[in-house]
Amino acid sequence: MRHWSRIIGATAAVVAVSLPVLASAETLTIALGTNVNTLDPHMSASVGTDLSVLSHIYPSLVIRGPDLKLQPAVAKSWKQVDDLTWRFTLVDNASFANGEKVDAEAVKWNLDRVRDPKVNARIKAWFDLVKDVKVVSPTEIEVTTSAPYPAFADQLSMFFLLPPQWAASHKPATETLSGGRYELAENVPGDHITLKANPKWWGEKPAFDTVIFRNIPESASRVAALLAGEVDLITSIPLTEVKRIKDSGNATAGSVPSTRSLFIKFNTQKPPFDNKVFRQALNYAVDKQGITEAIFDGAADVSQCQVLSPNYFGFNPDLKPYPYDPAKAQQLLKSSGVDLSQPIALDVPTGVYLQGTEVAQVVADQLTQVGLNLKISEMDFSTYMNKYLRSRELAPMSVLAQAWPTIDADGLLTLFAPGNQYAYWDNAAFGKLLEQGRSTTDKAARQGFYTKATALMCEEAPALFLYVQPATYGTSKRVSWAARGDDWVRAFDLKPVQ
Repeated sequence: MRHWSRIIGATAAVVAVSLPVLASAETLTIALGTNVNTLDPHMSASVGTDLSVLSHIYPSLVIRGPDLKLQPAVAKSWKQVDDLTWRFTLVDNASFANGEKVDAEAVKWNLDRVRDPKVNARIKAWFDLVKDVKVVSPTEIEVTTSAPYPAFADQLSMFFLLPPQWAASHKPATETLSGGRYELAENVPGDHITLKANPKWWGEKPAFDTVIFRNIPESASRVAALLAGEVDLITSIPLTEVKRIKDSGNATAGSVPSTRSLFIKFNTQKPPFDNKVFRQALNYAVDKQGITEAIFDGAADVSQCQVLSPNYFGFNPDLKPYPYDPAKAQQLLKSSGVDLSQPIALDVPTGVYLQGTEVAQVVADQLTQVGLNLKISEMDFSTYMNKYLRSRELAPMSVLAQAWPTIDADGLLTLFAPGNQYAYWDNAAFGKLLEQGRSTTDKAARQGFYTKATALMCEEAPALFLYVQPATYGTSKRVSWAARGDDWVRAFDLKPVQ
């Protein structure tokens, strides 16, 4: 770690802090790091922003609690009738603000809408296996899939229901009609969204009458707002700021393990990353434990040679990280036959991953030490994602962190499956194991397939596995938060401190 002091350096300067301006306990203010892009829940997969906000406005069949377990919502119970059939029993008192019932017909309409090619829903792929939706009664619905879909109920925790009659004459992308705990009171794009408690909400009364989501992109500004008493919850802040918040006496802060793993993704469709030995060499060349200690004060866990973290179904506890061994790395680089003098681009999206730029600098420095000619290219996240998914011109190496809110291997590992637009890796054996994993509802059998799939992925090294990103947060002293590591930011996970 001899070069790290010149790379990491000091972080934020001390911010002058005034005494907290305490709002009433009935108003909660949450800071978001990025904009809310749409109000249509079928047109976004962004859990930490769009879907978090919309989860207050629209109901879902099931919901994932802070303990990461599924809880009833519109569906008071659910079960698998057989490998291809799910049955949901609904509450009988749910309705939207205009009086439309949140019943089986409404659920069917939403599932039909999201699968309609004409709608081109952003989340259509989540429901490609849904073959038929049958209304059994106003409070019972049956979903048939074309193949086993063991994680279907988990996927529904991200699926929110629009009112069918209202949607026929309105624009869900820019308008809302509440069927959830809150209704939209004000939307100032890029600045804030204000929600008011829905007086027609059919569930338990919310703890806060008003919830304000403020857009504060810079982490230093989020910290300053918390310490000034302007916001009650912030997330995605550097570990150094966690300590400073605690020491201030004005607020509290901490971190929990997240479901998101950060790695350096390799574009195996471009030389020299079509060379397995070369990819393995890079995994030996980086001191992953050193990164977690120096940058994250030990709060980040080194990835166990996989993109799954321990809270995922399908996690392989038998895998071990590639050890830090620069000599081994240089030996493999030599045997790979790759010309190390050629420049290799490392794309780094800015402002999206916790201290991602610092991590990229350390990784680049250590890869340079074993002989690579690395060039860092920083860009905003939208530009990065356009290269990744739209133009399909992902750099040979790029900093990427991925998670899947079902917390199931079938979701996250599929991002590396042959033919998937996210993959940039084409391994037929890996794809076959994923197909076998989703072909049965037997948990032991599924675990067996995912154990083999993760072992294969570790060996083939389509990525430089780094660490599980910590979920950092800060809260005002007037609220308590059930901290969670799966990106959801919800007012109903907070309570006023009496």
